[in-house]
Amino acid sequence: MKKPLRVLLVNKAYPPHIGGIETLVRRYALCLQTEFHAEVQVLVCQEKGKTVREVVEGIPVLRAGSIGTYFSCPLSCSFLWQFRKMAKQADVVMIHMPFPLADLACLLSGYQGRVVLAWHSDVVKQKTLLRFYRPLLRWLLKRADCILTATQGHIDSSAFLPTVQEKCRVIPYGIDIADYRAAKAYPVLAKAATQPDTVKLLFVGRLVYYKGVTVLLEAMRQVTGCELFLIGSGKLQEELQQTAVQMENVHFLGSLSDADLRAALQECDMLVLPSVANSEAFGLVQLEAMVYGKPVINTALPTGVPHVSLDGETGLTVPPNDAAALAKAIQTLASDAALRERYGKAAKQRVETVFAEETVMRQVYAALQR
Repeated sequence: MKKPLRVLLVNKAYPPHIGGIETLVRRYALCLQTEFHAEVQVLVCQEKGKTVREVVEGIPVLRAGSIGTYFSCPLSCSFLWQFRKMAKQADVVMIHMPFPLADLACLLSGYQGRVVLAWHSDVVKQKTLLRFYRPLLRWLLKRADCILTATQGHIDSSAFLPTVQEKCRVIPYGIDIADYRAAKAYPVLAKAATQPDTVKLLFVGRLVYYKGVTVLLEAMRQVTGCELFLIGSGKLQEELQQTAVQMENVHFLGSLSDADLRAALQECDMLVLPSVANSEAFGLVQLEAMVYGKPVINTALPTGVPHVSLDGETGLTVPPNDAAALAKAIQTLASDAALRERYGKAAKQRVETVFAEETVMRQVYAALQR
């Protein structure tokens, strides 16, 4: 009998920590273990605190102790030791990038097995960190056996991947279609709406600089017949709420449970992803809306974002940091129910044909094996 593949998944954090990459790592762990019978372990860091070992949904998860974060990267000596120890038990280590501490851990571990990198984005904002990180990153790219990117845009927009393009494989992120469509539908947005018959525009994400919510609020001042509902929290929350204090068509709902979030995605008329920087490399929330047949308004970043929802096919794409163009796109869809329906049907079909999780995970598993 063939031995199961032993996989170590490495990332900064793991659910219940909220984030698109954390959600993705969770899905990888569950699918690899249940569908492909792999032996999966997960190594991440605490935001701050002592090392914790636990089993989450049947997956062994080690959260290495950390004294805090610096430039969005955990500071953890125990992570380096735990990586070395756990990697010895693995046939393949999958590192979700960017995560400089994992690069260092791999270098110091002496691990000789297969290394697969899941490249989510370049380091964009932390220029000082990048100055010191660049040599280590280049070493890991050279060391890696395979590099997975979700779209060709990830490669083309990267300052690093074009030089190792022969190692790159484009495998999109997937979504468990049946799981999402089994979610219960009930009113979430209507409870906060000012007008009962309003067109409901939904934003889901952390309230941080690169998400472009400042631009979105400016755009909403130019829109009629539509109300914006924002789900999420973050560093800019108080500032953004102050900006929108007089705007009756804007509602901050905070962080919601998974059930409430899925209900909100079913209830909305369209999703907006107004990101303004390359830190937004894909936008998983686009799939979460598209699986319910919702059109998406996104931005023409040089990353994978506009490769997910396609301009003029499953929604509209506008230039980043352009409030007037964003307002025009919102108004166009808000004023045309037939267009929303047409884009929504195409969005639903695109998810089913390109982003179905079972199709994606077969490709991921093959990449881990080789």
